[in-house]
Amino acid sequence: MVNKLSRGCMVAALSLATFASWATKSCDELKSEIAAKLDAKGVKSYSLEAVGSDDVKDQKVVGSCDGGTKKIVYSRGAKPTPEAPAAAN
Repeated sequence: MVNKLSRGCMVAALSLATFASWATKSCDELKSEIAAKLDAKGVKSYSLEAVGSDDVKDQKVVGSCDGGTKKIVYSRGAKPTPEAPAAAN
């Protein structure tokens, strides 16, 4: 029983440590790491954006950065670039 409890505590501590290390990273560094993982999995046409923690609406949060003040949100489909705005219907 104690052994199972110890393992559970260890897993929880490691999870918190991992989250804490992500939260203290710069947003650009974390976005690069997440993008590399997505690219390695063959994910195409996505965007990652750093937004204020209070500004997250219905988006999928994939990370936390800048000391937890910002969240990295993922969305499918490429964002239009300023030079090439999306075509209007």
